[in-house]
Amino acid sequence: MSKHVDTRYTQDRELSWLRFNQRVLEEARDESVPLLERLKFAAIFTSNLDEFFMVRVGSLFDLTLLKEPHIDVRTGKTPQQQLQAIFKAVEPLYKQRDKTLEQLEGRLRWCNICRLSMAELDHKARKQAERWFRDQVLPVLSPQVIDLHHPFPHLPSKSLNVALALRRENKHAFGLIPLPQGLPPFFQLEDGGGVRFVLCEEVLLEFADQIFEQYAVTEKAIVSVTRNADISPEDEAYEVNEDYRQHMRKILKKRSRLAPVRLEVQGNPSEELISYLCQRLNLGREQVFKTRAPISLKYAFVLESLLPPESLPSLCYPSYLPQFPAMLEPGKPVLPQVLSRDILLFYPFEQMDPFLQLVREAANDPHVLSIKITIYRLASKAKLAEYLCAAAENGKAVTVLMELRARFDEQNNIRWAERMEEAGCTLLYGAEGFKVHSKLCLITRREHGRLQCVTQVGTGNYNEKTAALYTDLCLMTADPAIGADAAALFQNMAVSNLRGSYKSLLASPWGLREKVIALIDREIAKGEEGFIFLKLNSITDRLLIDKLAQASQAGVEIVMNVRGICCLLPGVPELTERIQVFSIVGRYLEHARIYCFGRGQGADLYLSSADFMTRNTERRVEVACPIRDPAARRRVFRIIQTLRSDTEKARELSGDGTWRPRKGEGPGVDAQKRFQEEALSAAQRRPETPKPHLRKKSSVLQKYLHKLGK
Repeated sequence: MSKHVDTRYTQDRELSWLRFNQRVLEEARDESVPLLERLKFAAIFTSNLDEFFMVRVGSLFDLTLLKEPHIDVRTGKTPQQQLQAIFKAVEPLYKQRDKTLEQLEGRLRWCNICRLSMAELDHKARKQAERWFRDQVLPVLSPQVIDLHHPFPHLPSKSLNVALALRRENKHAFGLIPLPQGLPPFFQLEDGGGVRFVLCEEVLLEFADQIFEQYAVTEKAIVSVTRNADISPEDEAYEVNEDYRQHMRKILKKRSRLAPVRLEVQGNPSEELISYLCQRLNLGREQVFKTRAPISLKYAFVLESLLPPESLPSLCYPSYLPQFPAMLEPGKPVLPQVLSRDILLFYPFEQMDPFLQLVREAANDPHVLSIKITIYRLASKAKLAEYLCAAAENGKAVTVLMELRARFDEQNNIRWAERMEEAGCTLLYGAEGFKVHSKLCLITRREHGRLQCVTQVGTGNYNEKTAALYTDLCLMTADPAIGADAAALFQNMAVSNLRGSYKSLLASPWGLREKVIALIDREIAKGEEGFIFLKLNSITDRLLIDKLAQASQAGVEIVMNVRGICCLLPGVPELTERIQVFSIVGRYLEHARIYCFGRGQGADLYLSSADFMTRNTERRVEVACPIRDPAARRRVFRIIQTLRSDTEKARELSGDGTWRPRKGEGPGVDAQKRFQEEALSAAQRRPETPKPHLRKKSSVLQKYLHKLGK
């Protein structure tokens, strides 16, 4: 361990993330969560772990190849030491997942939802499965024997395969049968009541012997390889004249063939078979993980659609539809309302539709000159993109700063970029070496010779699908100072100037961290009167961690709501004892970022796209926006207070890196449920929208409708 790294109040980033994923798995064991939702949490835990190996473990393997030794600034460990710690920590998580799934599926059987093994099928059911295999599976298989004439094939990352040990005339061979991706996740039995099914890979495993009839099958198992997916396109050289979209397509092809970082094996195969696979894949034995549970749990998300309606209330979360936002008047255009006051939307408790409506209105408003927007992730079917295309086709100057390097969404972003360019939008692809992760939209109008800027700043992506699953904030404002900063930022991005200065907005990679440090220093000057609240997804930035520790030592009260990675250890005597850290894992993914420095009316309050991670503060274009409107501020303060009062889903971080359930007095509080209840209550209190001929229109609205020709 490096003697230059102070580790008294910091912990390993990767181990902190694994503890977050363990909290996800704890939701699968929570008796208060409906049974099928618990199965989904087990599936989310599994997919999270897949991405962790593809990205984080992959990047650590890359660091082991560097000539210069790399020492982690939070732990003093080398990449190899971190990898060994990861492998040691992951092994028990597999066992916890296996036990959890076994218990869940036992309970689900009482509800007539049965994942069956082939050994459990009676004669009639087995005949069904065999017929399905013969008619639907066998024709699309590509089995292979590995020998001198048939080299070991490339196994795509996370593909499922049946591996077989074969023998013929005292000669040993090896066989592989990849499971085609186009097949359904399971075969559903035709009768018997309820939902009874066998996973596709287990059907293939059962009948694999028929494919290698000339061999004796001595052993067989389901296996899957996880490959490094941590390509950083900004570090990849590309020709100056090469279209950037084409460059990204090459990157995506390259990702599928990167080095293996993990081998998963379902069942209990022999060490001989495992050794053979490790040799072929160039993996160490510590990179092999055995599982009794299925390697892929994606089938969990299909089951709900197969259930009868009467079963859903007892097995799934109560249905909830995002409500019309409390800060907007229904039945009226959004744009004039934003021109008169700030509007704050809170997803998924409220709808994203008003922001989409704002863009649609701007696309058709004759006074709108331009629309500029940064896009990181879009849904595969995105109304926003269609409205931007419509705006361009209506003669508006539409500039889209599209980040093609949004990991695992690159292909979708390329597709939308081409569609918008065809419609007449101007497409920009960020700055070389920096991802654009900000969520910023600027609408510019000219009315009566005066320019008006309507700015939207968000904490989450412009993705209509995730807006119903992630908690995020969206501010729409006509504040001229914020609009001027947004206009300057877009201009700077267009000329690759990342060092612009702004009066209201905080922007990285130059300025955001420095301003945050200055705000922390201001609280330090107050001593025990100082206060800081931070809601983040992760905190890894060593400079900000040290500054917060300094604030704690000066007596500042610091409360942090950190969903995932937290490399800062709170409660360390004389170092971070004034810092409290809690995490909430619940029905929705906590995704909003809020910064608060100070108390009451004098507090500086921001919403942001940036976590306190080095990648956000140094290698991404991020934006934090001040919340100045009194009504919006009151609402954010209520959100903060509700989060702090959660005693149902909140867990608190201890100085030793462990998380413990928060203990509360009186009735428990589930913050996300309370936000749902508040949104529903506001919708019920809202008076019925008056009929148009009875409604007295405001002068602003009258002018707006008149100019639209209505």
